[in-house]
Amino acid sequence: MVGLSVGERNFIKGGIAQDLRNDGRKRLTYRPIYVETGVIPQANGSAKVKLGATDVIASVKAELGKPTLSHPDQGKVFIYVECSPTAEPSFEGRGGEELSTELSTALERSLLGGKSGAGAGIDPASLLIKEGKVCWDLYVDCLVISSDGNLLDALGAAIKAALSNTGIPRVQFREAASSDEHADVDVSDEEFLQFDTSGVPVIVTLTKVGRHYIVDATSEEESLMSSAVSISVNRRGLICGLTKRGGAGLDPSVILDMISVAKHVSEQLINKLDSEIEAAERANEEEP
Repeated sequence: MVGLSVGERNFIKGGIAQDLRNDGRKRLTYRPIYVETGVIPQANGSAKVKLGATDVIASVKAELGKPTLSHPDQGKVFIYVECSPTAEPSFEGRGGEELSTELSTALERSLLGGKSGAGAGIDPASLLIKEGKVCWDLYVDCLVISSDGNLLDALGAAIKAALSNTGIPRVQFREAASSDEHADVDVSDEEFLQFDTSGVPVIVTLTKVGRHYIVDATSEEESLMSSAVSISVNRRGLICGLTKRGGAGLDPSVILDMISVAKHVSEQLINKLDSEIEAAERANEEEP
């Protein structure tokens, strides 16, 4: 938790009101974002994202599984976040566990849609191998290395980058010739299919400080917030999920305005993130 004096709090709020934040940014400007992919060789895909002084890693592991009875035509995606105690003193013990659960739930709502999967940014149907029989289960594990605010947006960017780096082995499924035999699943060690991330959204969190809202809030700015709304938006401008935190209520008209702002900001964020991912992938290919 960030401790600020009354003078510091008023200074930060006054800067936001005048559209000039402590670090020189405007209210709707992100900090520089840096991406490195392929950071965990044992994973099917991985990425490290640095957003200002916030540093996170996401890895993707694909394992064969069986579709659920309620969704026999879909694979499954599981997202888990761990907050390293070295990232922030408050992450030690129960504080870190509660934040990990909160972030994991928010990421699932932002990227996987509702319980039905409607609006999911990660399409579970693309993970199906044989309806009712075999599918891919994706395990997305995230680690917060250092924290200076806006963890959800950074984690969302890291997951998108890790999925862009993910190769899914090609699978051949052969039905059993008789009831006494088992179906044959042949997983290739050489052929991999690139995961399609065209529909994977970015997460834009708008944090309300005083009468104004800002994007990419630092820890100091977050300590002054009354509420925050995180909106996941894909390249086509479609809303994939929305979560809110903070005790203060928001008028529906304000939320609609925030969604409109998030759509506008997301275009710049997606373009920047995609160019960083492409540069990181090129760097990996050029390595001997």
